[in-house]
Amino acid sequence: MWTADLPPFVLFYAGVLFALIPSHRLRAFAMLLVPVFGAINLVSMSSDASLQMTLAGLELTLLRVDDLSLLFGYAFHIAAFIAILYAFHIRDRVQQVAGLIYAGSALGAVFSGDLLTLFIFWEMLAFSSVFLIWARGTERAFVAGVRYLIIQASSGLILLVGIVFYWRSEGTLAFDFIGTDSIYGWIILLALGIKCAFPMFHNWLTDAYPEATPTGTVFLSAFTTKTAVYLLARSYPGTEQLIYVGAFMTCFPIFYAVIENDLRRVLAYSMINQIGFMVCGIGIGTALAVNGAVAHAFNDIVFKGLLFMAMGAVLQMTGKINGSELGGLYKSMPKTTVLCIVGAASISAFPLFSGFVSKSMIMSAALEEGYDWIWLALLFASAGVFHHAGIKIPYFAFFAHDSGIRTTEPPTNMLAAMFIAALICVAIGVNPTLLYNLLPYELGYTPYDATHVLAQTQLLFYSALAFVWLNLMRLYPPELPSVNLDVEWLYRKLIPGTGRALERSVSQLTAPARDIHWNVDVATKLARLGRTPPSGQMVTWVMILLGAGLVISFW
Repeated sequence: MWTADLPPFVLFYAGVLFALIPSHRLRAFAMLLVPVFGAINLVSMSSDASLQMTLAGLELTLLRVDDLSLLFGYAFHIAAFIAILYAFHIRDRVQQVAGLIYAGSALGAVFSGDLLTLFIFWEMLAFSSVFLIWARGTERAFVAGVRYLIIQASSGLILLVGIVFYWRSEGTLAFDFIGTDSIYGWIILLALGIKCAFPMFHNWLTDAYPEATPTGTVFLSAFTTKTAVYLLARSYPGTEQLIYVGAFMTCFPIFYAVIENDLRRVLAYSMINQIGFMVCGIGIGTALAVNGAVAHAFNDIVFKGLLFMAMGAVLQMTGKINGSELGGLYKSMPKTTVLCIVGAASISAFPLFSGFVSKSMIMSAALEEGYDWIWLALLFASAGVFHHAGIKIPYFAFFAHDSGIRTTEPPTNMLAAMFIAALICVAIGVNPTLLYNLLPYELGYTPYDATHVLAQTQLLFYSALAFVWLNLMRLYPPELPSVNLDVEWLYRKLIPGTGRALERSVSQLTAPARDIHWNVDVATKLARLGRTPPSGQMVTWVMILLGAGLVISFW
């Protein structure tokens, strides 16, 4: 039986019909109205709205509204509006349609009240977002997109296995707190962890996001990982293991970001760093910590989107994104420079900027609960993020050496989108109650006391001093035209190399018995590119994961 409430994803999915409009400006304007009307629908929705339907005897909840889902709903509508405005000038219908379906799928997952509905939108997130990577049209984008899709589909398959175990054990698909007291709890946590970029499962993000189009990366930065953070906040708050996972996530990307040349890849590592703060807060599990985690997710959507927009503007106007090839752009892109600095100040948690009012909540919660070593790790990570995102991004793109590149500011719509994001960063930083009033738990926290402000200011000062000293002494890692691999070396180098070695061995063993000449030209060329045919890889992974699920079911 249907009720009258309209799930937010419906408007976004229906907006795909605007792709039929022949005029690209009229089409872009119509798509821009989708998040506007979606926000109106969300604001007018009752606080306990719900929508259920019965399918094959299963009770599905397509709409479940509470303070937590509303917070992420508002964030995703803001992100969708800014991203669509940023992409207003493009004519590519594929990106426009993919962006709407992607945003709608994130909203569908956030407002779903059962695991089967969640699974459907979980998969739609993967299959819609990959087109934002492939739309760039390069060989690297295609290969990265294939790897991205395989990993995202694997996450979906693992989630499905966990849902089946949950259903068999609990006799329901209702989605709320799950925890890790059961095998299905660990399986579902693994699925969420992949999309949350947990250590060892993070390279789909650093591999694929920098290869997307300038506009596509803005969409990608907002939805997939933040949907996973929302799901962790709902189903695993207080899971202590997440504290240590999150703390490690805040620290290890710093070392790769400092040596990385591709500035969008620096931001991808920085995204893992910021997600680590959120995961740590969820693991602590107190009202202050979870409030801090979801508030930081809201802020990260905006300031990380602003930084990706600034770097996307640089890429679009210069055709370059490596720090070794840029510099001196403040002369011809002064507005973009200022807006980028606002994003850098926000992610670095400068007082009066949005990052400060949310990150300090998580660190305060760690101290309150006696996690002193975790607090020190978060403190180190805060200094590190100022190095690689707060200073490195604007410094090497707009200042440093003069690359001699002279260009113009990006299109007006791109500047407008960046300005809106920058305005939100400053507004929340100056008046944090704008965000605090949306948080799911009661909050008695004041970010602007003398201790917080003084400690953070000192940290930023000494971090900046260290950067200046390292630069003057020529000890800071140089910007080299190279690609740095970490865990992804396993599947980009080791596995393809092992496969080629096995192929050669089998070929030598069977050569005497072969009477038919096998045409392996295509496979050999693909192997030289570091990949096997996508369909073959997909089948292999599906077989592996299904086999693992079968073993677990008998275990």
